[in-house]
Amino acid sequence: MTQSLPTKLRTNVRLLGRVLGDAIRTQDGEAVFRQIEDIRQASVAFHREGAAEAGRLMDERLARLSPAETVRFAHSFACFLLITNIAEDQIQRRRGRDGDARPDTLAGALRTLQAEGVGVDEVMELLAGALVAPVITAHPSEVRRKSVLDRQAAIANILDAMDDTGDDTEKSAPGRPILDRDLLRQVSILWRTRLLRRVKLGVEDEIETSVSYFERSFLTELPRLYEHWLDVLGHPERLPSFLRVGSWVGGDRDGNPNVTQAVMRRAMARQSRAALRLYLDQIHALGAELSISGEPDSIPPALLTLAEASPDDSAQRADEPYRRALTGIYARLAATYPLLTGEAPARPAAGPAAPYDGPDELKADLQAVQDALIASYGEAFAQGALPDLIRGVEIFGFHLARLDLRQNSAVHARVVAELLKGAGVCPDYEALDEDARCDLLLAELAHGRLLHTPFADYSEEARREYDILTAAADLKRRYGRDAIRAHIVSNTQSVSDLLEVYVLLKEVGLYTPAAAGDGPAHTQVFAEPLFETIADLRAAPDIMRRYLGLPLIAELVAPVGVQEVMIGYSDSNKDGSYLTSTWELNQASIALAEVAREAGVRLQLFHGRGGAVGRGGGSSFEALLAQPPGTLGGRIRVTEQGEVVANKYADPEIARQSLETLAAGTILASLRRPAPSEQAAPHGQAMDAMAREAMAAYRALVYERPGFVDYFFAATPISEIADLNIGSRPTSRQAKRTIEGLRAIPWVFSWAQSRAMLPGWYGFGSAVAKSGVSIAQLRELQESWPFFSSMTANMEMVLVKGDMAIAARYSGLMEDRALADSVFGDIRAEWDRTTEAVLAITGQSALLDHNPDLAATIRSRLPYIDPLNHLQIELLSRLRRGEDTEAVHDGIHLTINGIAAGLRNTG
Repeated sequence: MTQSLPTKLRTNVRLLGRVLGDAIRTQDGEAVFRQIEDIRQASVAFHREGAAEAGRLMDERLARLSPAETVRFAHSFACFLLITNIAEDQIQRRRGRDGDARPDTLAGALRTLQAEGVGVDEVMELLAGALVAPVITAHPSEVRRKSVLDRQAAIANILDAMDDTGDDTEKSAPGRPILDRDLLRQVSILWRTRLLRRVKLGVEDEIETSVSYFERSFLTELPRLYEHWLDVLGHPERLPSFLRVGSWVGGDRDGNPNVTQAVMRRAMARQSRAALRLYLDQIHALGAELSISGEPDSIPPALLTLAEASPDDSAQRADEPYRRALTGIYARLAATYPLLTGEAPARPAAGPAAPYDGPDELKADLQAVQDALIASYGEAFAQGALPDLIRGVEIFGFHLARLDLRQNSAVHARVVAELLKGAGVCPDYEALDEDARCDLLLAELAHGRLLHTPFADYSEEARREYDILTAAADLKRRYGRDAIRAHIVSNTQSVSDLLEVYVLLKEVGLYTPAAAGDGPAHTQVFAEPLFETIADLRAAPDIMRRYLGLPLIAELVAPVGVQEVMIGYSDSNKDGSYLTSTWELNQASIALAEVAREAGVRLQLFHGRGGAVGRGGGSSFEALLAQPPGTLGGRIRVTEQGEVVANKYADPEIARQSLETLAAGTILASLRRPAPSEQAAPHGQAMDAMAREAMAAYRALVYERPGFVDYFFAATPISEIADLNIGSRPTSRQAKRTIEGLRAIPWVFSWAQSRAMLPGWYGFGSAVAKSGVSIAQLRELQESWPFFSSMTANMEMVLVKGDMAIAARYSGLMEDRALADSVFGDIRAEWDRTTEAVLAITGQSALLDHNPDLAATIRSRLPYIDPLNHLQIELLSRLRRGEDTEAVHDGIHLTINGIAAGLRNTG
């Protein structure tokens, strides 16, 4: 009998736990297994009772562990959580096999829209100008090594094979004994696989990791997804490739001095290698398959031209035009390969051929073969490997993923100031006010004179920026116009912050003034603002109104008709609380959409979301449906980073679901008919009042409470997280120990480790208590407004993953007990207020009562997460008492690894 999905999850977790236990017994003995199990049971008792006696017993057991035992214990529970993730992912894959029945598919979106009177024609009209793009970044919150991810994938494949043989109870199924042995072997390898990186990741490692996701999932799954969508949409004449992918890895140098022009070149060459290698393999396979013969007079002219140009002159294939054409296409692409990748293709061509100038030429040749097949042999060839390849070339080109440039506005200002001073234009640009800066920059952008000279002695910073942009211009020429299109300006606070980018682009030929050519001013790369803090989000509409009102900018944007604006979830949350950040992002989106409409351009929002709720995490589908009406218009980009990249895209089936969910949510949110309640003024007034109170409560604790910085560094493992080898960027923007200077990722990561989860909820309880908004009104918002219900759902998930009893034990790490008790007392009181408010608003007696499957999934992890927290506290205490040994550091890092794996969305 087929098991339900929750039952199947429990079955698989028990199966994998049993197999891991067998591996531990076999390799380390029964005594070791019993020790691990005894501590797990003690942790369960503490979780249930939360009493001082249970905590004392837990401390005694952990204190008796030797250094080697602490490392092994941490490793064991991290492994338990890793295999639990495998079981959960298998359930998600099974849900995906429900196909189009799910609401978060294109078919599901069409059903919903049809019920609201929106037809397929309107969907196709939207898609004609749509762009949906996940953008892979290297922001460091993924703690798993690639070796661990590979073992998880191998175990997942065995579970899938077992699924095909029947339920876990069917041990007699054919092939099951072999699968059981394979599972034990793979779990045994995982048990003996080192979970920690011994050296810090470099940008090259991040490039390799990011490209591995493209190779594993994107390159194959995206074309297949389009093929499926053609069926869903009734085979329209043309389905635009609106779903594409982007990357920051190798182009994001904001705060990362390790990203150089050489690194960026290596990133693009590695991306190109992945795409072209797949194209060559697929063209070779098609050549082997298409053994169709024919006389010259029966061959369509375009195909005949390709066949006759082929270097394949074998008499054996003289009457096989498709093979000869594909051999010629292969030869041209093989000639292109070394020019773009710096190495020879694995399989040599049949003979010499001219390289392709760009992906459009390759696509045209493949399309000629496809057209000939359909014209000669019918619609049986309209779908399959060749059209999927053509779609892949259209999506990925020769560059694979569009690479964004990113740098901080302060860097641009310093470099432009240096160039202006060196050219004798302005002795002190940074001393000018905003109006004077804009006037000067616009004057520079109106003529063709360059500021840079090879004879000047520029600073290292200026040289690096000039070299990066010079490389960007070269990469666009080599890999195609879509290789690089955006330059993100972090910390945008003025119009001049954006104009400075165009001055720098002009220096390398990526911006052309009207005076230097026959036509209007033109840019090959667009300056795009990133508004991050609460103040920046509030200022964004005015800045963009002035910016888009400039005749020069209207001239630059006119050819594309789109202005992208990036909005940051992380820093706005760290700046002003989860509730306030969420509301300010909502309000900024609405205001920016209106500014764009006034300027006659389309707005494209780029959402800088992270994995944790405190950084914009949560359900992507619900987040899209919660976007304000009129702010999407079928165009959105979203960052994917850290552990979320592996969770969504390491497995091809889950990757396909994730991509379809992103597309379906965007289409549905763009075309659905908003309920009248979403436009109601009282909703906005209520949220304004709550946002003010939430921000006041949050900032009173985080930025105004004396001693809070000391508390944070003592009561969380922030210092130890800084030592993890999980990314190439430093954890802080400055050497001084401040909250302002700390990056948002380690800020959120640290609170997750200590189970306080503070960035995901703090301030909400005070907002409900002090804003004057009634529970009755909030219940109405919960029932009628997707924005509000999505926000409370995310907070509810965070609260369930949190644990105040464990957070109190972290507070005990601080020597100043009076300060620790005071700060933690405020945190605990706000936690209670927030929990009570969420329960009252949602009408539940316990958190996640309305979502029992999610509640069961999270709670099933706690017996394995909690022991790691207790051990982390013990090890942090040892370290701070002076036990500064490799074993203690390894044990702490293993606990961080395991807790992150258990919580899943950590940073």
